[in-house]
Amino acid sequence: MSFKMKYILSTLLILPVVFCESNVYFKEQFNDGDKWEERWVQSEHKGKEWGKFVCTAGKFYGDEELNKGIQTSQDARFYGISSKFDAFSNADKTLVVQFSVKHEQNIDCGGGYVKIFDCSLDQKELHGESPYLLMFGPDICGPGTKKVHVIFNYKGKNLLINKDIRCKDDEYTHVYTLVVRPDNTYEVKIDNEKVESGELEKDWNFLPPKKIKDPEAKKPEDWDDRAKIDDPDDTKPEDWDQPEYIPDPDATKPEDWDDEMDGEWEPPMINNPSYKGEWKPRQIDNPDYKGPWIHPEIDNPEYVPDSKLYEYPEICAVGVDIWQVKSGTIFDDVLLTDDPEYAKKFAEETWGATKDAEKKMKESQDEEERKKAEEEAKLAKENEDEEEEDEEDEEEPEEGTETSETVEESHEHEHEEL
Repeated sequence: MSFKMKYILSTLLILPVVFCESNVYFKEQFNDGDKWEERWVQSEHKGKEWGKFVCTAGKFYGDEELNKGIQTSQDARFYGISSKFDAFSNADKTLVVQFSVKHEQNIDCGGGYVKIFDCSLDQKELHGESPYLLMFGPDICGPGTKKVHVIFNYKGKNLLINKDIRCKDDEYTHVYTLVVRPDNTYEVKIDNEKVESGELEKDWNFLPPKKIKDPEAKKPEDWDDRAKIDDPDDTKPEDWDQPEYIPDPDATKPEDWDDEMDGEWEPPMINNPSYKGEWKPRQIDNPDYKGPWIHPEIDNPEYVPDSKLYEYPEICAVGVDIWQVKSGTIFDDVLLTDDPEYAKKFAEETWGATKDAEKKMKESQDEEERKKAEEEAKLAKENEDEEEEDEEDEEEPEEGTETSETVEESHEHEHEEL
């Protein structure tokens, strides 16, 4: 083989690796001590009672260092924090937003989602009305709300997905992944497993409908859409009309009934077995039936296709802007990239590598708490039994001691002898 041919083959082998190189726009693992505080800015927006984030792996974990994240630490608080990075655009590229969240407090009501912003975000003024590009992640409030939000901002409007995606509601760490592709399709994954996918235009109201009902079309006056009609030859039977209730024929006037005192006696009413209800003529097929009238549709003049629904020209910041009744949620392993495979591998190396150990530690703690509760209950029962025995001992006089009654009887006996 000539040197030239070897060079061409080696080039062909190298080129795909170069072209498929992943772009990692942002990655935060909170595992470098307190340095995360230099990268993240706490909101100071007035009018909100802001809660504090602390860096911790929580009460249970698979790896104490690897699983460190920022945790909400105060109940009934708003939480606002964000981090900026070099601006990028997802034009003609796939966008992947991924992070892990653990509700170790067994959350009853509160958010666990993140928001993506452009460079106009004033980080110290972050609050619920701050404009964002997209919002993604779980939201739980009572038994009725346990869903994954996927909200896109399009031309100044926040658009909610038209599907219901259920989130995880246990106390363990879970990874949430949103993939938005330049062909205007999307995919939502939880723990590296697809839970929803589809087209942006179909699953959000980005655009008005392609078709609308023809405003000029009207249902013809002679259009009969009744499949059944009353039989004109059917007549009501002569004995049909009967009262719904009749006097009880087996009832008798009580013997102690006084007409003057109690009024005229009337037997109680009972259901009439001969009552047949309202008579209605039987139904027959309508000979003039034409079927349901379908309103004709026309092209919607207001519909304009948009091949750039997925695209944001400037992505610059990620943040957490939530309210929680009960604190304890941990956010970790925040990732923005253009490579779904890189995101999948990153999730496997973080969440995937520690999830089993995390569960084992949690189960061990639960077992210890169960045993402790049983011991405390047993001890409380023993103390209660001892107190009851002491009370009984106090009530029963000891043998050879005189009670007030025996003393009194002795005095009476002595008085009689005298």
